[in-house]
Amino acid sequence: MQGLHLTADLHHCQCDAAWLTDAARLLAWCERVVVQAGLQPVAQLAHTFPPVNGQASGVTATVLLAESHLCVHTWPERRAVTLDVYVCNFGGDHSARAQALLQALIDLFAPAHAERHALQRGELTAVPVTPKVVPA
Repeated sequence: MQGLHLTADLHHCQCDAAWLTDAARLLAWCERVVVQAGLQPVAQLAHTFPPVNGQASGVTATVLLAESHLCVHTWPERRAVTLDVYVCNFGGDHSARAQALLQALIDLFAPAHAERHALQRGELTAVPVTPKVVPA
């Protein structure tokens, strides 16, 4: 169950505004970049939030991966995006692929500022276990 969970909070994105509001376009691009990063998409879903005061709202795009998942959430009114890439490393180390995927997403949105975080998940720490002796 060991894996790498990457997140990024993007601020003041300089990309074309359509990337923040067009769920179908964003999802199709995500699927392509997932494959380019060497990961395996198995399902996808996108949701467009209803307009607020006549202004386009954000979208959520999710790609389910054989290795785990990618999630993108946009806030066009703030020109902000949050990214979530998680890969399980059970059958092999997919960390470099996850990093490449996250970087491609950051490059697409072209933020003026990005906060990136990485979390190793499921690390097993060696804890000595004293065997319990059961009388015969």
